Amino acid sequence: MPRTHLITTSLLALLSCCAYAYADDEEVTPYRPSVSSPAQLPFPGQLELELGLLSTRQDGTRRDSLPYQLKLAFNPQWGVLIGGEAVVSSLDDQGNRERGLGDTTLVLKRAFLMNDDTAFGLEFSVKVPTAKNTIGSGKTDYSVNGIYSKDIGKLHIDANLNFTRLGLVDPGTASTQTGISTSASLAVTEKWGITAELSGTRRRGTDDTAQALAALTYSPSNKLTIDFGFAKGLNKASPDLSLFTGLVMPLAKLW
Repeated sequence: MPRTHLITTSLLALLSCCAYAYADDEEVTPYRPSVSSPAQLPFPGQLELELGLLSTRQDGTRRDSLPYQLKLAFNPQWGVLIGGEAVVSSLDDQGNRERGLGDTTLVLKRAFLMNDDTAFGLEFSVKVPTAKNTIGSGKTDYSVNGIYSKDIGKLHIDANLNFTRLGLVDPGTASTQTGISTSASLAVTEKWGITAELSGTRRRGTDDTAQALAALTYSPSNKLTIDFGFAKGLNKASPDLSLFTGLVMPLAKLW
């Protein structure tokens, strides 16, 4: 097994064991693996970690990364998220490889809880260019995301509509990108679930993107959820294929 894969596997195993050792009763609130975010926040005071592995291929290029996200709610209505890619390895169609830290995204989130089954949400985010220019854009992006979440029995639905002001654009193209996504998650058994999603983006002067995602989730306890699946591009402007796996677990109870 390659050394990087061995290190990653050992890290995931260690984090899984830590999740079982966490003594509090609050369960985790997974946001991954879909593009869509739920309106709901984690339990207040519970610091949660989402960590994954992502491999994407498009037009002879390959990009592997270790995406992460830290989530903390101050109360049921307000919370913050910090995420990005801890490690990125990209290979272009000429065989040139770049490695390094990815960009970092900071999010302020507001949840509007209508009742036990329905919620709306708003996310205000800024992407900080912590990656070198050969991996990221080198510019700051600003986004606002509107969320609608609904529970129908064991089925959970999240719909997102977002607008992103891009810091780096080509001449003749718009600086604002619109994104839309809808995901549906179904609890099949007490521990197993399935997720399906359609998502895409639109920006004037560029081709629209569209992709379909499918995933399985496994929750051996209410402190740990593991996912694995794939996303398939639906047109030439989208990545050909993405494979992913990851987990969601609490790190600490801060209050």
